[in-house]
Amino acid sequence: MSTFEFRRCGVAFLPKGFEPATAHPEKKEPFYGSIVRVVRLMLRAQGIKVYVEGAERVPASGGALLAFNHTGYFDFILGGVPAWANAKRLVRFMAKREIFDIPLVGSAMRKMHHISVDRAAGAQSLDDAVASLTAGNLVGIFPEATISRSFEIKELKSGAARIAYNADVPLIPVVIWGSQRIWTKDLPKNLVRPKVPVWIRVGEPLQLTGDADVDTAALKTQLTELLAQLRKDYSAKFGPISPGQPWMPESMGGNAPSPKRAALLALEEQERRQVARERKREKKLRRLDLRADRKAMDVLRSRGWFGRMKARIAAAIEERRGH
Repeated sequence: MSTFEFRRCGVAFLPKGFEPATAHPEKKEPFYGSIVRVVRLMLRAQGIKVYVEGAERVPASGGALLAFNHTGYFDFILGGVPAWANAKRLVRFMAKREIFDIPLVGSAMRKMHHISVDRAAGAQSLDDAVASLTAGNLVGIFPEATISRSFEIKELKSGAARIAYNADVPLIPVVIWGSQRIWTKDLPKNLVRPKVPVWIRVGEPLQLTGDADVDTAALKTQLTELLAQLRKDYSAKFGPISPGQPWMPESMGGNAPSPKRAALLALEEQERRQVARERKREKKLRRLDLRADRKAMDVLRSRGWFGRMKARIAAAIEERRGH
């Protein structure tokens, strides 16, 4: 179990004796900096206590890829805390393209230089991440791709290993535990003064081999081991935690779905989204057809009765030729 004693430092609780590095010039970015200030106020207002270990492992300068586990929607917010705590650095997260398509939200994401991930054109997303890292940025990635309903580490995509190796930057595993108590899939939101502790632990950088499969397996092992220990420490520090909690994994006596059940739920969700996308596409096509029909009617009305008759005869001839 961790023996760290914590002290409050801004929005986070850091180990006693922790000394932050010199602040990075990134902290002066006006737009992202203002978002950080809003987030700090929000976390404090909600009573969310963020405990951070290993912040010194996030480089104070230069590029690095931070690979996070994914249990809740607040991971995107909380994942930036260690970098800010150590050197006031900003993390450019990789996020699905749909977020960038949302009005205002997409504009804000681009201003903060987050990276759009289009799963239909994955190569471009990887290239964008490599370019950001090569430029000296910190990039955050969720290699599980989606939230883990079981709160265990899922199978990882190989993108994290390939990006870090191609950019020649450290690949650093980071685990977050407790954010699923605030807002996650299939559970009620707990956004109004949840007053829950969240613990973030930064691991040691991986030694990359250049073999994406080998490096991805090593990343999964390290994330799994880090998370297993962190969950034990969390329960010891903030427990006792009664059995049957929906935010606890089945392996620890919780009521979260098993990894197998979670995989089935994810597949069902994917199918529902595909159906919704098809319906949206059909609806859009119908709207386009309706607009075209209206334009055609406007043109016919402008021609008078003789012009309309002539157009109908021409259309009938074309139809017969088509047969």
